[in-house]
Amino acid sequence: MSIHAELSPEAQARLEAQRRNSTISSMVIAVLVVVLIGLILGIFAIQVMVKETPTIVTYESSLTEETNLEERKVQTSLDRKPSSPSSSMAKVITANTASPVAVPVPDVDVTTPSLDFGDGNDFGSGWGDGDGTGGGFGNIPATMKKRCSKEDRLARLQETGGTPECEDAVVKALDWLKGTQSADGSWTGANKTAMTGLALLAYLGHCETPISEKYGDTVLRAITYIVDIGMKNDGKLSTDPANKHWPYEHAIATYAIAEASTFCKQLNINVPNLFEVTQKAGQFIIDNQHTKTGGWDYAYDTYGNRGGDLSVAAWHVQALKACYHTGLEFKGLNRSLDKGVDYASSMACTDGGFAYSKPNENPHAEGYRTMTGGGVLCLQMGGKGSQADARKGIKYIMENSKFDYNTEFSDLYGHYYEAQAMMNRGGKEWEWYNKMFRDQLLKNQNPDGSWKAPGGGNKIRGVATSYVSNAHYRTCLNTLMLEVYYRFLPGTGAGTK
Repeated sequence: MSIHAELSPEAQARLEAQRRNSTISSMVIAVLVVVLIGLILGIFAIQVMVKETPTIVTYESSLTEETNLEERKVQTSLDRKPSSPSSSMAKVITANTASPVAVPVPDVDVTTPSLDFGDGNDFGSGWGDGDGTGGGFGNIPATMKKRCSKEDRLARLQETGGTPECEDAVVKALDWLKGTQSADGSWTGANKTAMTGLALLAYLGHCETPISEKYGDTVLRAITYIVDIGMKNDGKLSTDPANKHWPYEHAIATYAIAEASTFCKQLNINVPNLFEVTQKAGQFIIDNQHTKTGGWDYAYDTYGNRGGDLSVAAWHVQALKACYHTGLEFKGLNRSLDKGVDYASSMACTDGGFAYSKPNENPHAEGYRTMTGGGVLCLQMGGKGSQADARKGIKYIMENSKFDYNTEFSDLYGHYYEAQAMMNRGGKEWEWYNKMFRDQLLKNQNPDGSWKAPGGGNKIRGVATSYVSNAHYRTCLNTLMLEVYYRFLPGTGAGTK
């Protein structure tokens, strides 16, 4: 006999209800688990898909898009007026030349350089002040534009009788100077301030400034050296003021930093103390002019009976004219310049040449008055290039000047002045002189960019013969002579092309 247990209908209903609840709960749990797993997987997927973007730091350039990108970048931090340039040297850079010595230079504040030189009169009315004979460096700002572009320099060379070889020779010379600059920014061991001034003039003559790509460091170091001398000596630009010849140094260096000041002003380049030293140096020249004659003499003898020396005075006239173009304030500048030009005129001789220190004195160079070019240039700078003394001087040069590099007729100092005076004169006079001197210089340059000693072993006809043994001095003089094609404009008066 078997026994069968049978659930009641009520119990059966409750069991079915529990089964349904368990099934629903299982399904809900399963869905929640799936959702949770999906969320977890989603979080991991998002982390994998999202890449970390690195922080990019940008620096705003201090130059606008119009700035020439080939120009050397110059730091913009600056202490405007330290006690001396050396005290403001916030960083150290090295020269482009091979040297184990680091040279301190000041930071330079440069705003956007501009090659638009304004209304055509930024540099005054020119060396000749509009009389038609003095087209110098400042006659029109386009002069600077042209010499700042190789293409335009070559065009100017062709227009004024130069050749591409002249440009090549100048660049080779500047390269040589760059390689021979001392660690402190100067050149040579003696007369360092004057020799640095001559080199700086050669760079400025080629439109090289502290922001030039190739020569910027060289130029800035040269300026800094001269400015540092001036800050230490209250504007006196010489390492040896006890030497009676130091006025040469002071005048040449003043000429150089005055031109540098004009460039830096136009290009908004702020070199510490440059303008201050230029103003002091220029004012010193004005204040130490001979009281009676208007000349300048050895040791700045302002009362001596000699009254001056045209060789000394010519550098001072050039320096004052350069100071005039800076726009800085100089007390008595115009009057001093006029007196200096009058002094040069007083050295005119009856034969048409110009004497050194006394009218009609015996020539210093066996029959030739080597300062004739200097005298004429002074008159041109003072707006008197068309006057009788200047015209007679030009005629004297044409009738008596000779240039043969390897003979006694190779007085580079005299020809430094004559090249400028004849270029300013222009016309057939310049054509004649250009043919005489140009190729003589070109074929006697050394492969390294310097020039060999002139004279060929002969005694040179002239008195300023120190360049025979000084490669730096003669290289600077010859470079400045070859730059005359674009540093000066041909004359626009009678007798021109």
